[in-house]
Amino acid sequence: QVQLVESGGGLVQAGGSLRLSCAASTRIFSWYTMGWFRQAPGKEREFVAAIAWTGGRTTYADSMKGRFTISKDNRKNTVSLQMNSLKPEDTAIYYCAARTYNGMSSLQADFGSWGQGTQVTVSS
Repeated sequence: QVQLVESGGGLVQAGGSLRLSCAASTRIFSWYTMGWFRQAPGKEREFVAAIAWTGGRTTYADSMKGRFTISKDNRKNTVSLQMNSLKPEDTAIYYCAARTYNGMSSLQADFGSWGQGTQVTVSS
């Protein structure tokens, strides 16, 4: 298990930007994949983006491509999500997650460690 803590959420106007960060309290090994998911009110949690800890390969949900960017800092053991051109429909709790097995994935079931989430609210 990896302990994860998200930060950076808040209230922003439509069209604005936010940067979320996720800090891991334990070592992130080279074969891990780190991901971001979100859950909007009344909806199921959905995949946002993921990044391979080694090599930096990324994958995004189609609706986030071009607006969101996932990145990592191996030295600081952190993963970030830069969100631009935010829309009211991006309002959700955003969760950081870790997949501790080899291989990229966008499936929630493949991520075994989760943070508590950080609220992002986009006003119109």
